[in-house]
Amino acid sequence: MRQPIIDTIKENYMPYAMSVILSRAIPTIDGFKPSHKRILYTMYKMGLINKIRTKSANAVGQTMKLLPHGDASIYETMVRMSRDNESLLVPFVDSKGNFGKVYSRDMAYAASRYTEVKLEDICKEVFKDIDKDAVAFIDNYDNTTKEPVMLPTTYPNILTNPTIGIAVGMACSIPSFNLNEICSAVIAYIKNENVDIMDFAKPDFSTGGQLVFDEASMRKIYKTGRGSFKLRAKYEYDKKSNCIDIYEIPYTTTIEAVIEKIISLVKTSRLREISDIRDESDKKGLKITIDLKRGSNFENVMQKLYKLTPLEDSFSCNMNILTLENKPKVMGIKSIFDEWLKFRRICITNTTRFNIREISGKLHILKGMEKILLNIDKTIDIIKQSDTDEDTVKGLMAAFEIEQMQAEHIANLRLKNLNRSYISRKISDIENHENELESLQNTLDDPGKIDEIIISQLKHVAKQYGSPRRTEIVRGSDIPEIQEDIIIEDYNCTALFTKEGYFKKLLRNIDGQKLKDGDEVLSTSNSTNKSDILLYSSKGSVYKLKMHEMETHKPSQLGSYLPPALGLDEDESMIYMTTTQDYKGYLLISFENGKLAKIDMSAYQTKQNRQKLLKAYNTDSNIISMLHIEEDIDLLIQSSIDKTLIISTSDISAKVSRTTQGISCLKSKNGSVMKSCRPLSDFELDEETVEYYRGNPNAVGTFVRKQDIEIFKDQD
Repeated sequence: MRQPIIDTIKENYMPYAMSVILSRAIPTIDGFKPSHKRILYTMYKMGLINKIRTKSANAVGQTMKLLPHGDASIYETMVRMSRDNESLLVPFVDSKGNFGKVYSRDMAYAASRYTEVKLEDICKEVFKDIDKDAVAFIDNYDNTTKEPVMLPTTYPNILTNPTIGIAVGMACSIPSFNLNEICSAVIAYIKNENVDIMDFAKPDFSTGGQLVFDEASMRKIYKTGRGSFKLRAKYEYDKKSNCIDIYEIPYTTTIEAVIEKIISLVKTSRLREISDIRDESDKKGLKITIDLKRGSNFENVMQKLYKLTPLEDSFSCNMNILTLENKPKVMGIKSIFDEWLKFRRICITNTTRFNIREISGKLHILKGMEKILLNIDKTIDIIKQSDTDEDTVKGLMAAFEIEQMQAEHIANLRLKNLNRSYISRKISDIENHENELESLQNTLDDPGKIDEIIISQLKHVAKQYGSPRRTEIVRGSDIPEIQEDIIIEDYNCTALFTKEGYFKKLLRNIDGQKLKDGDEVLSTSNSTNKSDILLYSSKGSVYKLKMHEMETHKPSQLGSYLPPALGLDEDESMIYMTTTQDYKGYLLISFENGKLAKIDMSAYQTKQNRQKLLKAYNTDSNIISMLHIEEDIDLLIQSSIDKTLIISTSDISAKVSRTTQGISCLKSKNGSVMKSCRPLSDFELDEETVEYYRGNPNAVGTFVRKQDIEIFKDQD
């Protein structure tokens, strides 16, 4: 069936997108996604907050009444909430068995039939007063039971555990904060909205490590909910064994990712100081051991590792949360506090009203009992003389002027309780209930009292469940700046480039190179590992690469094929390659029209790390040759009519414009053009011969003498 694309989007795509946003990927202000809520609520209803552990498979099966997903996805979510997995700073599931580790990609968790779970004690704060109408309930997916819309957490769980989710057209990434610190921050904010939250709380992660604190970046995150900060691994140096032991890594990476990256850097000769690396993690915790070669400076090695591997990584923040109006919104810390406090005030108000209804009901009953205290015999006579339960209730209502609920309660009392002592003891609570009712009503009428309850609960949570920080705060200004010369090891190498586009970085002699059939060497350059590679294309562009980023090759390898990586056009090819570290010297470009351009190499140096420069040279005439020189040299130029001219490049003025046309060096005669331009050093000529052909720029040149024909022919 054909229909307009807009209708298809409205009917199919939009419902799916909204479902993912509202019911899957984005957390509500209580800090939970729907899957988390349903798992925890199921375990709560199973009584696992006080009981001994049960098999994980049992809890997963019961959860499927609320969560219509497969058991595997439910169990995986449960694993991430467990204490043993260490994903959360404040875990919710008390676990027993192998639950894997968040810092290991390959450390698989055991099947649900082998592991056991129950709720952590802090879940008492998560479900506090949930049975007192603190939050609203809705039908589950098949209308067979009820589930809470949110959980009435007594602390801002949304900020005490990291939350990452990818929805449709949006995502969320919320860092975790230390429980003690965030509770203190909320208390301070309630008392003074102008308080600086950064003085109280900073991000904290379950995997520890170091947070590189940059005040400007952090303030942006706290204000807007967006931004990023850096996390670093922590290590110890074992001098006796000459090895580095990494024992805490950033929350954003894994052991395997770190090891694989280091191995890759070692293979490409970018980390020459490392002799071995291994994972020594065990039940005691994470440990990556890096053996160093003799004479290596461990501090320099760690600077390289921080720069080149995930041992220093960024955590990107996008604090996107579903508000109480069920709308996604990116919020800063204070805005989150406002939304959470609004939620908690609603919860406490609902609970207070529930308590008022409960106590009012009890007080109503007790006042009915008070009326029969002085005439218990009459009460008994009415009960004895009544033929039915209905007659008993009506008789009591008429005799003592009480309401039906009061009469029914009295009628249901056991005979042994119809005595003055029991009834007096019961009605003695009337005054207490009245005082309690008055206190509850005052709470409803005074927002300040509700805030006092919130503060009291936050203090209790911090005292009962708080723990020290795991992530150390280090200021960026205290971290030594990573020097480029430390990161990049400097050593001699040779760059080789072929006409077909293959590049080799060689450490040994360039003789005996393996090339593709029909291919030939275009350019070679003796260089260092810190040099830049400049590749000039047939379309007037120059492509720049870093030598230290290139893989080291053996003579038996073809090399790296660069055209796809550089994004060359189909009709674009490379015509010259050179390398430079300091951009000193000149690029000589000879043109078919007889002109020669001498361009200062500094013209190709850029402050930004640009990979491609347009208008690298003038394209008005065909290129005969390119040559990078460090200082002035002699050139031997030949024309299409066998005229030869030797000139010195010192007679050519250097230009800083890359598109200069150059100056005329070989004057055309009878339509002749330049045929070749090569360094004089390529030819073995005696001094008399050199002087015979030497001239000034813009000369026609001299015909080749008969005795020199064979010399030029042999050395062509």
